[in-house]
Amino acid sequence: MTALEHIAHFQNRRDDTPNQELARQLAASRDRDGICEIAENLWNKNRSIQSDCIKVLYEVGYIDPSLIAEYAEDFIKLIHSRNNRLVWGGMIALSAVAELRAPLVVAHLDEIERVMSKGTVITVDNAIQALARAAARGEKYAREILPILVEHLRTCRPKDVPQHAERCLPAINATNKSRFISVLNARLQDLSGPGLARVKTVIKQAEERQ
Repeated sequence: MTALEHIAHFQNRRDDTPNQELARQLAASRDRDGICEIAENLWNKNRSIQSDCIKVLYEVGYIDPSLIAEYAEDFIKLIHSRNNRLVWGGMIALSAVAELRAPLVVAHLDEIERVMSKGTVITVDNAIQALARAAARGEKYAREILPILVEHLRTCRPKDVPQHAERCLPAINATNKSRFISVLNARLQDLSGPGLARVKTVIKQAEERQ
């Protein structure tokens, strides 16, 4: 059987277990031919096959991002899809490889920011993670990306601040931490309870960046 024949669609399954099992097998064997076959079928005419394939790819990315990094441009294309499953699946996959493909992420900052502005919770969460991981690759990337993250933290809903602040942390270093800390301090008045405690923890972690 080819890799594609193992996806949930061809197993007549409506759950993701076959896709997760296939991803583990492909990652363990470093089967680049199988991964390539899956990636090619991101553009299959069958939406179910497309959905299964992006699931397999980002599950592989969780295990070893280097195995799917060469498909980062495909993930960028997916975030413009009319199929929301592919949008957030593409963003998850992009977040997995963002540190390895930081120049590509920066080249598409405007597109990623637009998708963030109207995306689902999963899309936004993973867009922030993708940007933060790309920024962590080096100061030149952080300079481009940090303004987007800071502006998002300044304007997002109070209930989103704790998780989004935590996801931004990889982008924070000694050079840029003051700007990050400043926006979080300004949001403290909007928070209470566990959310407030989480953001204070993030501020402390940022202050310790050297």
